[in-house]
Amino acid sequence: MNEQQILLAIGGIGAAALGCQWLAWRLKLPAILFLLLTGILVGPILGWLDPQAMFGPLLMPLVSLAVALILFEGSLTLHLSEWREIGSVVHRLVTIGALSTWVVIAVATHYLLDFDWLLAILFGSLTLVTGPTVIVPMLRVVRPKASIANILRWEGIVIDPIGALLAVVVYSFIIASAAGEGLSHSLLTFGGVIACGSVFGIAGGWVLGMIIRRQWLPEYLHNLAALASVLGIFITANAVMHESGLLAVTLMGMWLANMKGVDVRHILHFKENLSVLLISGLFILLAARLDLHAMIGLGPLVLILLLIIQLIARPLNVMLSTAGSNLSWRERALLSWIAPRGIVAAAVSAIFAIRLHEAGHQGALLLVPLTFAVIIGTVVLQSATARPLARLLSVAEPAPSGFLIVGANGPARNLGKALQQLGSRVLLTDSSWENIRAARMEGLPTYFGNPASQHADAHLDLVGLGHLLTLSPSGELNTLASMRFRHDFGHQRLFGLASGQESRRTDKHRASHEHRGRLLGDEDLTYVKLANQLHQGAEFYSTHLTEGFGWEDYQALHGERATLLFARDDSGWVHVVTPDSAVKPAAGWTLLALIQPQVSGAA
Repeated sequence: MNEQQILLAIGGIGAAALGCQWLAWRLKLPAILFLLLTGILVGPILGWLDPQAMFGPLLMPLVSLAVALILFEGSLTLHLSEWREIGSVVHRLVTIGALSTWVVIAVATHYLLDFDWLLAILFGSLTLVTGPTVIVPMLRVVRPKASIANILRWEGIVIDPIGALLAVVVYSFIIASAAGEGLSHSLLTFGGVIACGSVFGIAGGWVLGMIIRRQWLPEYLHNLAALASVLGIFITANAVMHESGLLAVTLMGMWLANMKGVDVRHILHFKENLSVLLISGLFILLAARLDLHAMIGLGPLVLILLLIIQLIARPLNVMLSTAGSNLSWRERALLSWIAPRGIVAAAVSAIFAIRLHEAGHQGALLLVPLTFAVIIGTVVLQSATARPLARLLSVAEPAPSGFLIVGANGPARNLGKALQQLGSRVLLTDSSWENIRAARMEGLPTYFGNPASQHADAHLDLVGLGHLLTLSPSGELNTLASMRFRHDFGHQRLFGLASGQESRRTDKHRASHEHRGRLLGDEDLTYVKLANQLHQGAEFYSTHLTEGFGWEDYQALHGERATLLFARDDSGWVHVVTPDSAVKPAAGWTLLALIQPQVSGAA
């Protein structure tokens, strides 16, 4: 390929990657599905993209570096302090459950596809990983009960770096076995890979952590330092001990994430954005290299393997992991169905397959089409069937009616508790730890962070939430949150308070109503006014209307002292009151209003 063709190909990959990510966002499906299908279309089907001709000998080194960065980013999310908080079911899913899945897949691969035991064990370690990039979009569509959603989400977050580490260890043992002269030498080589990867990984994480903690670099250079450190540790570890680099960068990220006094959130956000870029381009390139004839040549055996993974390996995992828990059989059945494979499996299998083939392992090249077949099969099958199955089992949330509240300040906490008493699910978000701590002390669910961050995209649990309430004193954050969640909830379900500051600005300095959402309550209710009224004794009250005490009686009793905010009808749906709403409460409805205290001496 000449220079012009290479530039056009790179530009085309960028445009296709953006289109795939946008389509996945619009359809709320895992982006990996569209990236793989695009790569297969432009590669083996249409013949437009030939990665080997495009990059030549640089292809696999570039893939190796991209995989190293992806594994580092994944390991940055594994905080050991959270291990005690995620529950016994998740503990078992990523330990004894993962072990059972590994064994079932390895045995099935060995006997069905005639893989040797080492390759079968490696394939089992590659395909036991799910990951948040495929789980989170699926949960938004399926909307299972919160107990199921939390288990699946945490499993995806925790198993991602653990599975990658396990695959790297198995791969290192296979390489050591191929290079050794007998079992003792293989074990010695394997031990060297583990020791070298551990030393360089821990040392690299500690040094980078100390640089950040002691502020030896300005903050704007932290991301560059992290990127250079990952690449340097990966290359150096591989140079000292062949194939120890991936283990080193995985341990480096885990060490850095758990080092006291080191805030890696800004590095994690940068790495998340970088990973989106790398993953998007990488999967199109890897899918374009797929040998469709080899995949088709596997024949119906691939379908049988997929059925074993779906109907035996996963149910056995869940059965072992949920024994003795309070989950119902319906909840366990849905957990047994949802386990799509994703990023780590595809990325790591591609690089391992080439190197194992070069090391003399016959059949290693089949790892890639087989892994991709499992990814496509699980994502397509579960995306199409999980939501109907959740409804059939009666473990799906009803139409999302809960409230995501931006802000965990005093007024937001008071309103959150009132909505909880009304029977609605709420989740408060804030970047102030003091506000979050106060909300948790009051029993309110929280998310500590910016709701519009990349981290929130992967970790913010929107199951059961269908409305946005922007109650932050920062008008800019409220506007940003409304823009971020407009697609998730729809413009008609974005609500916020009027802003006195906004009303004093000219049009060119004021965010449009389209971006701010609809007004909550009336046009005079601002954040400052609400906070002052609560400070002066106003409270949120719920009142149930009956045949003997109807809407007219309610108005006559409270008059102008009441600002109606929410109304729950007799079917359980919560209506949000706005200046232009036409809510007509009737008997059986419950009203939630801000009631001013009775003025002393008033009639």
